[in-house]
Amino acid sequence: MLHDVMPGTEEHLLSGMQTAYVGIDPTADSLHIGHLVGVMMLRHFQLAGHKPYALIGGATGMIGDPSGKSAERNLLDETTLRLNQEAIREQLSRFLNFDSTSDNAAVLVNNYDWMKDVSFLDFIRDVGKHLTVNYMMAKDSVRKRLDPDAKEGMSFTEFTYQLVQGYDFLYLYQNYNCTLQMGGSDQWGNITTGTELIRRIGGGKGFALTCPLITKADGTKFGKTEDGNVWLDAHRTSPYKFYQYWLNTSDADAEKYIKIFTFISRKEIEELVEEHTKAPHLRTLQKRLAEEITVMVHSKDDLDNAQMATTILFGKSTSEDLKKLDEYTFLEVFEGVPQATVSRKDLNDGLDMIAALSAKTGFLSSNGDARRELKQNSISVNKEKVAEDFLIKESDLIKDRYVLLQRGKKNYFVLVIE
Repeated sequence: MLHDVMPGTEEHLLSGMQTAYVGIDPTADSLHIGHLVGVMMLRHFQLAGHKPYALIGGATGMIGDPSGKSAERNLLDETTLRLNQEAIREQLSRFLNFDSTSDNAAVLVNNYDWMKDVSFLDFIRDVGKHLTVNYMMAKDSVRKRLDPDAKEGMSFTEFTYQLVQGYDFLYLYQNYNCTLQMGGSDQWGNITTGTELIRRIGGGKGFALTCPLITKADGTKFGKTEDGNVWLDAHRTSPYKFYQYWLNTSDADAEKYIKIFTFISRKEIEELVEEHTKAPHLRTLQKRLAEEITVMVHSKDDLDNAQMATTILFGKSTSEDLKKLDEYTFLEVFEGVPQATVSRKDLNDGLDMIAALSAKTGFLSSNGDARRELKQNSISVNKEKVAEDFLIKESDLIKDRYVLLQRGKKNYFVLVIE
């Protein structure tokens, strides 16, 4: 997890309990898995006996960080930022201990709280004068955006971002004795601006530590799917889809991710890698990675549900398994599967299979096709094989609303009862 570290950081950490922080962008009411590396760093830090601070960038979220970006962010109002902060705190509590009785209890702060009363004149007088424009322009995040070939220029607002982030570090140093800032490798320039302000204004010593930016072996962006970000919020990314994301990682990525996103011991990881190498088709690494991280972010019940859903789609399962799924997961599993709506009245005397497969739904092209498939024993209702004389009744409904039809192994169709 280590990309770069300022000289003297290790000795500083070994000298006693220290305080470190990671900045978190509050532009959504949920973290996504791109945030997880920083959160895991704070968790490791707390487990080692140090005190972690999670800094919600309320003020910096109103500006937009130019690092790695080609354009400015949308700026947020204070009400939205506060709502996002509360949601993020709830998610962080699954990783960090905020118990105030512990010396190294985690603390959540928002830089808007100390930036909102700082006037522009105060800021350029007390902070801006200590760094030259030459120093600020030498940072990679700035230089790339000022390149003549860059698609977008850089606004003055964004140019000042490193000063604001640097001031955060200075403020935390002066008020909370925070001596270390951690973040992704793209943040090195912003972090070292903070250490420079601590040296010049605070007369002290700040330290920097960064982790690598997480990439995927195939070159596509980590944490992105066709639907966008993989979120920690179950309403944005269901536990089933969350579990599937990790389960579908490549062998090379799984070996890397299991070291970063779990707290499994080094010895056990080495054993898992060896076991996976002998029989990669069993996907031992992916399964363990998906299990560990789904329980950590969601719960054991959510993992069980996700595994059951996976079995329903890709393995052997029963109608009872189907009925145990909650409606949200059922709809997620069969998202994109063809559907037809059938009236509840049609179930009063039982809906016959020919009508269910053809006339009422169009799942199969004709009554003749329906009879032929039924005779070949290739039709299932809610994962149970049925014959032509089977009638679909209310007792067959999943969550009192759905019936799952299946032809062969992979052709699914959902009846929605209204």
